[in-house]
Amino acid sequence: MHKHHSALGVATALRPVQPVTLVRPHAATRAARFFSEKFPGRSLYAVKANPSPDLLLTLWEGGITHYDVASIAEVRLVARTLPEATLCFMHPVKAEEAIAEAYFTHGVRTFSLDSHEELDKIVRATKGATDLTLCVRIRVSSDHSKLSLASKFGVDLADAASLLMATRQVADALGICFHVGSQAMSPQAYSDALARVRAAIVSASVTVDVIDVGGGFPSAYPGMTPPPLEQYFRVIHEAFESLPVSYSAELWCEPGRALSAEYASVLVRVERRRGDELYINDGAYGALFDAAHIGWRFPVALLREPESHAKDVGFSFYGPTCDDMDHMVGPFDLPADTRVGDFIEIGMLGAYGSAMRTAFNGFTNGETVIVDDEPMVSLYTTVAEPATVAGRVIKL
Repeated sequence: MHKHHSALGVATALRPVQPVTLVRPHAATRAARFFSEKFPGRSLYAVKANPSPDLLLTLWEGGITHYDVASIAEVRLVARTLPEATLCFMHPVKAEEAIAEAYFTHGVRTFSLDSHEELDKIVRATKGATDLTLCVRIRVSSDHSKLSLASKFGVDLADAASLLMATRQVADALGICFHVGSQAMSPQAYSDALARVRAAIVSASVTVDVIDVGGGFPSAYPGMTPPPLEQYFRVIHEAFESLPVSYSAELWCEPGRALSAEYASVLVRVERRRGDELYINDGAYGALFDAAHIGWRFPVALLREPESHAKDVGFSFYGPTCDDMDHMVGPFDLPADTRVGDFIEIGMLGAYGSAMRTAFNGFTNGETVIVDDEPMVSLYTTVAEPATVAGRVIKL
């Protein structure tokens, strides 16, 4: 893997024809250390956000030793990459064969569930194992989050007591988990969810050993500047301390975006300009899935020497495929004189960018290059501090 000082250096030295993924291991290490040192419990990296083996190794070096896996493929990947890591299979609906392989082949002992049927499946697949940590997922609101995760998984509060009691009978350690949705913009998301956890515990009258607040910890994007993460941690800790749980109960979380977003960006080239529309060589079927399908905005910067001093205007992007859906509305603020052949860095794509990439129409990623400069935005220096890229401040 090549290494350069900066994104601008890659653009000027390589003049790449295909999109290039720029990775910043130092940014991922910083995020990992932040969570491992400041979250008042144990942090599990949600592998689905970015399953890169290089990133997994980087997070391990930063102090992340537990990993939230959602499929048997992720189990195998992490087990192969980090043989000493602790894996937690936190998808509430799993194939029985996947549970059995995870338990007997890869040593997985933690599983989540949200139904009596899944509980029975886990018991069968593990042949009645007595060393399981079983986390019952309850449904909570996603009202404070940009992307809802409130519909697909989670037992309703009215039905939680019977499932918690049944799970307690077979679990060595009983946990309760939830997910407030992706990109939670207020710590209240967690205090509200933990109030529901309290109600579930009281109704079931069971001893609980693990409280897992899931993911949802935000990163900074244009139009989305969250409060400092320390505020989230403080609210979670205070609510956890007031719960009627075992004196030795553990507090867990499952950050994905917050650990990986700043790790990577993508360098693209402008192939055509049509008014305020730029045709670029990556898009909806590549790293920009979220920008196309949920209207997510990402920080952008024109990488040109000498730098442009033209006023910024709002552009939309078209990706390289034949599909009209390959359209990123934006707006993406770039200098008005942006033209064909220019290179643009699109930031904060370490989370879900490479994970969602396809090779549709034959368009795929080019090289991956390590760069030493700072990510375009960071929550781990000063709060939501914008970077200066090619002399321009990236606006949020």
